[in-house]
Amino acid sequence: MDALRFITCGSVDDGKSTLIGRLLVDSRAVLQDQLASVSKSGEADLALLTDGLSAEREQGITIDVAYRYFSTAARKFIIGDAPGHEQYTRNMVTAASSADAAVVLVDATKLDWADPALELLVQTRRHTLLAHLLRVPSIVFAINKLDAVDAPDTAYAHIRAALERFTAAAGVKVRAVVPVSALKGWNVVEPRAGWCGYEGPGLLQLLETLPATPADVDQAFAFPVQWVEKFSSSSDTSQGRRIFWGRVAAGQVTPGQKITVMPSGQTATVAQVLNHVRKPGDVAAGHSAGIVLDREVDVSRGDWLLAEGSGEASRELSATIAWLDDEPLVAGRVYWALHGHRWVKAKVRRIVHRLDVNTLAEEDATELPANAIGHVELALQEPLAVRPFAGARALGSLVLVDTASHKTSGAVLVR
Repeated sequence: MDALRFITCGSVDDGKSTLIGRLLVDSRAVLQDQLASVSKSGEADLALLTDGLSAEREQGITIDVAYRYFSTAARKFIIGDAPGHEQYTRNMVTAASSADAAVVLVDATKLDWADPALELLVQTRRHTLLAHLLRVPSIVFAINKLDAVDAPDTAYAHIRAALERFTAAAGVKVRAVVPVSALKGWNVVEPRAGWCGYEGPGLLQLLETLPATPADVDQAFAFPVQWVEKFSSSSDTSQGRRIFWGRVAAGQVTPGQKITVMPSGQTATVAQVLNHVRKPGDVAAGHSAGIVLDREVDVSRGDWLLAEGSGEASRELSATIAWLDDEPLVAGRVYWALHGHRWVKAKVRRIVHRLDVNTLAEEDATELPANAIGHVELALQEPLAVRPFAGARALGSLVLVDTASHKTSGAVLVR
């Protein structure tokens, strides 16, 4: 099976870093000297295996995304430890954008677990919605710290019911709701049969079966040009023509295929396709390619090569946006928008509504504060060939960047 890239997310101090530390230790992916370096008074602080920044160790929080690698007999894993603080939501979005799965931790000790109608924490809701919006294929809830409550069976049942109510209302599909104790290792690597009335697989066994994100091979061909190799002599097949290099975003490219260059609208035919080691052959989505056209047309970094007739460029977008800047988003502001490798100016025409992460209601709004999710309309300085994000990740996503501070301000998903 392909390697699984997953993230842990949720509210602050829910035990995300400790859970990853437990996965690494119990799967024997940590050397003895590494374990000794995070041990105090004979007890290992598992969170320190991922919290490597000095500021993280001093404050006891996760600030930046930390990636760790381990493998079992069944699979390889790439873990992203996303921060839970609301202030660092932008880091969580970055990690989730390339994840195959998200493990959302829920701290049972922070909730009124004895109440059948309990309310979830705001950050639990926000991270779940962001993972759903970013098309993370598999979302798993891990209810943590059940070893620290008086009635773990009751706590698990009530929290699971609350999660099911929330995800049903939000339209989020959930793979599983697993009870765990990251500190003691219960149901993390080794299953604890019947604990809390749960009879399913342990968290690691579940992760071993989750699918990796499939490439958009079934979509129409789309290719963002990253680099132009001018009049290359490195390949006899290029015949002195330029080679356009990049990663195929959707579909596949084959010789003889008709393409359109966006935004210029010029058309050409693919004369030759080279793979990442410059060998001729078809290349599918998710892989790097060099494309030689049958004639010289004006193509530069940032342009898109699209299957002929697969879409038109537009200067007006309706989009869902996760606002990541400390400065609120207001109508009339102008930002840089990055689409593939192309930069254009984008003006916020209107804020249609803001999503209330508690009630899931769409509310009228004049601005979007930090970490809010909303629906906006953008006007672009130049037309872009976009498709809805629900069908094409690469073509349907943009990043807004502040023109003055150069901060990443928003993650844009085309509706």
